[in-house]
Amino acid sequence: MHILRQVSRSPEGLISLLVLLVIVAAGISAPFLFPKDPLSIVGAPLIAPFTNPTLPFGTDSLGRDVLAGLFHGARVSLAVGISAAAAALVIGAVMGTLAGFAGGLIDEALMRVTDAFQIVPSFLLALAFVSTIGASIPVVILAIALGAWADPARLTRAQVLSIRERDYVASARTIGMHPLEIAFRQILPNALAPVIALAAIIVAGAILTEAALSFLGLGDPNVVTWGSMISEGRNVLRSSPFLSIIPGIGLVVTVLGVYLLGEGINKALAAEVKR
Repeated sequence: MHILRQVSRSPEGLISLLVLLVIVAAGISAPFLFPKDPLSIVGAPLIAPFTNPTLPFGTDSLGRDVLAGLFHGARVSLAVGISAAAAALVIGAVMGTLAGFAGGLIDEALMRVTDAFQIVPSFLLALAFVSTIGASIPVVILAIALGAWADPARLTRAQVLSIRERDYVASARTIGMHPLEIAFRQILPNALAPVIALAAIIVAGAILTEAALSFLGLGDPNVVTWGSMISEGRNVLRSSPFLSIIPGIGLVVTVLGVYLLGEGINKALAAEVKR
């Protein structure tokens, strides 16, 4: 809560919190405001926005409610972004802590694995993984996490290297605490602050990656996503551009909100360090 108060004091932090509050509220309320399947047909195809009071954002080329798709798409985008970022941070924190604390051959081996994952562009890795395993939300989350954990691992390792020789760590060794307990209970919690700040970038990247995969037809076909809505809208882009513009705006606003939140967190953490 203290960090949130600090974030809200900066203009970008306050704007991001307000934007993300609206997006989160849309995602949470989607099943209640639009209890029907958003893939179900509710009217005539290609109803223009603001011409039908029951379908304020119109319908797509199959007659599905665009507003319902927008709300349910927010739910999917946030779920994928947060879940993928959480998985990437857990993998990266564990790998970075083990590498930084153990040192020697273990550090060298784990860092070479990290280098291997950093060489391959994260989107291409996700694309290959989903194409091979199959398109579903859990697979997409895992694919994005596998392409995103290397940066948190390197950052965690750097933090652990600067912490492991401190007095309280030496005291823990002296009293006979198990090395893994020292690494994950004494060192890792004190190394997490800059890693958590990196989470906003990973969430934004995960949202964009999921949208790109869905746009290419590699998302879960059983759920509505902003990427799939943009992809379907391109088929009628000249006659009904709103089908791509509306989810595109939602995607851009969400990603910008997450990036601004990351900037706000960075400023808040920097202010804490100066104290």
